[in-house]
Amino acid sequence: MTRLARMISTIHDTTIVNKGRKDRKTSMEVRKPYAVVQYSKFLKDVDRADKYLSYYSVPKKTVKWSKKVVLYLLNFVLFNTFFFT
Repeated sequence: MTRLARMISTIHDTTIVNKGRKDRKTSMEVRKPYAVVQYSKFLKDVDRADKYLSYYSVPKKTVKWSKKVVLYLLNFVLFNTFFFT
């Protein structure tokens, strides 16, 4: 059974890549579009950052949206400073 994945990309073409593993049910090679492989590869750090930032959510405590944006960006910069250095 093949699943349909639709993505819009300006840098990737329609290349299909073998993942190097087999499906458990059908024993066929797992094949994915190259855009999906690249997306999954680089999304891990973004997911981790969002997870850690959700624990100490500073912007929830303010009312104005402008303060929320500034506090979120400040929180994100501080997180990147301590986590990725």
